[in-house]
Amino acid sequence: MIYENAPAKINLTLDTLYKRDDGYHEVEMIMTTVDLNDRLTLEKRHDKKIILKVEHRYVPTDHRNLAYKAAKLMMDRYQLEQGVTITLDKTIPIAAGLAGGSSDAAATFRGMNRLFELDLSLETLSELAAEIGSDIPFCVYGKTALCTGRGEKLQALPKPPAAWVVLAKPDISVSTGDVYGALRIEEHAEQIPTEDCIRALEEGDYQLLVNSLGNRLEDVTIKMHPIIQTLKETMQKAGIDATIMSGSGPTVYGLASKERQAKSVVNALKGCCKEVYMIRLLG
Repeated sequence: MIYENAPAKINLTLDTLYKRDDGYHEVEMIMTTVDLNDRLTLEKRHDKKIILKVEHRYVPTDHRNLAYKAAKLMMDRYQLEQGVTITLDKTIPIAAGLAGGSSDAAATFRGMNRLFELDLSLETLSELAAEIGSDIPFCVYGKTALCTGRGEKLQALPKPPAAWVVLAKPDISVSTGDVYGALRIEEHAEQIPTEDCIRALEEGDYQLLVNSLGNRLEDVTIKMHPIIQTLKETMQKAGIDATIMSGSGPTVYGLASKERQAKSVVNALKGCCKEVYMIRLLG
């Protein structure tokens, strides 16, 4: 039996540079992990089945689930003679811009590697992961990275300065495809301060970090779901240091240097959002 943690990710920056010939957008984004985890247990089976157990009515347990896809790819690629039972304990909100499904898949890749003693490097697992999802290679490594291409090309970065994170997930789901489909890059000319964010991480400069958060998709998703703007304004009025949407949304997060400051923001959000988490940056 193997246990794996699957931490959520947040985007410190997200920039879309242009639309590629393959239909994807070329992205440049900085992602880091936070202390909000799904947990997976993996056990060998005597047959060749993949059984995914999860007590969450909105999470599929078949080929639509990225963890299932990861297990299937590992079994096929390395001709494994035994199946696997994966028990998934969900904590990360789904369809939230936090890469919960991608992190589950990454944990499955790592767990299968250990369970079947394949001795594959993280680099090899990351290459496999890119075959089924753009965020999964980052989640294989975790930590903090500059992600380019579709998101699968990684450059490791130093971890962020210590800070509290307040996450607020409104009771809506956002389709990443719909957000990218509505994006018109030429209409969003504001500069995303990727280089400033890299410098903030390299220098451990918290103030520069909060000044260099940026997300090209934020305005697009806000037009579809104004509640995101409401959450941002609520956090700002409550004294958060900086607030931004993660990924394609709808989760909004804020950074706070002090615990009491973070608690004040959590209290302010209680009236307008059920799913609120006060956690730490990992990275």
